[in-house]
Amino acid sequence: MKVRNSLKSLKKQPGAQVVRRRGRTFVINKQNPRMKARQG
Repeated sequence: MKVRNSLKSLKKQPGAQVVRRRGRTFVINKQNPRMKARQG
């Protein structure tokens, strides 16, 4: 999982979902499971 300042480019990927968990913003992708990131 990458820790990024901005998730804008990752949420444009096909199949990406923006999810809020425990006060943090995550991007998860079922189509491409390597595309995982969290903000901050």
